[in-house]
Amino acid sequence: MRGPMRVPALMRVACFAAVATLAATPAAPFERLDGFNVVAVPGHPFGSASARRSLTAARRLGANAVAIIPFLWQASPSSTAIDRGSDMPDAALRTAIRETHALGLRTVIKPHVWIPERWAGTVAPASEDGWRDWFTGYRAALDRIVRIAAEEKADALVVGTELSKTVARPEWRDVIAGVRAAFAGFVFYVAHDVAEAEAVPFWDRLDAIGVSLYPPLGADGDGVGRRAAMRAAVERLDALAQQYGKPVIVAEVGLRSAAGAAAKPWESAEERPAEADSRLQARVLADWLAVLGRPSIRGVLVWRWFTDPGAGGAADTDFTVQNKPAEGVLLCAWTNGCGRR
Repeated sequence: MRGPMRVPALMRVACFAAVATLAATPAAPFERLDGFNVVAVPGHPFGSASARRSLTAARRLGANAVAIIPFLWQASPSSTAIDRGSDMPDAALRTAIRETHALGLRTVIKPHVWIPERWAGTVAPASEDGWRDWFTGYRAALDRIVRIAAEEKADALVVGTELSKTVARPEWRDVIAGVRAAFAGFVFYVAHDVAEAEAVPFWDRLDAIGVSLYPPLGADGDGVGRRAAMRAAVERLDALAQQYGKPVIVAEVGLRSAAGAAAKPWESAEERPAEADSRLQARVLADWLAVLGRPSIRGVLVWRWFTDPGAGGAADTDFTVQNKPAEGVLLCAWTNGCGRR
């Protein structure tokens, strides 16, 4: 890790608000899942000394959980061929689960579908036969992941991530049943923002309502408007939690440390070059943690954390919070350690 970072006074106030609200939340029937989506990067594979340092740093911030992301690959949104990627073979996935458990972290296995220059929400085969073939391939790829998750006793498994155009398909019932038959842990799906979460018809088959949160948050300096947008989204999640009698896991939330990022929180560094603004990232995360501190929300996994302990830093404009003021915000909220950085 780099040298200590001081948390500005404004940020500490937001942190204290987040901690106070979280402390008032009744105990969940299962352990909360608070931590990071962890992405393995070249030169720092799970099992390496550098990856262990990086995960240890996440643990010191108060993370109690990590999402490990094996990728499934397909050539285009309409393609019916989908396969396990080569980024995380079976042995690497096993190592990741064992290493995170050895550090006392709960492990969420969270597969993502990757399409070149697209995203998982565009998956949509062109015919009924195409849909059947796609789900056959998806289940085959997922089955290997589920088997390893079961054998290594992962704590939770995501059956799908942001597959917006697929959720109305009846095949999901069989996918979930197959996962349930093989995996005894906590099972959920991750919807893309609140609108998809409200459209998912199979929450009753799962243990929680999973969602990624990247709603537009307005101008960088408009804290009042930003917090209003956050509350509007989370109130809809409250309603879903009440409707289904399920807790909500915010499986992704975050912001680039870049000027102008609040307007389009989903936008990547590749999509829009911008000047670095790590203070904006820290303020937005502090606001999110404060707004998400309510009984319906039983976990927050920040996007994202790399296995490279030297990732991020003052000049970085990507989503990682590493070696940036946002680390102090998370330390404050997750450990009541405000002012220690």
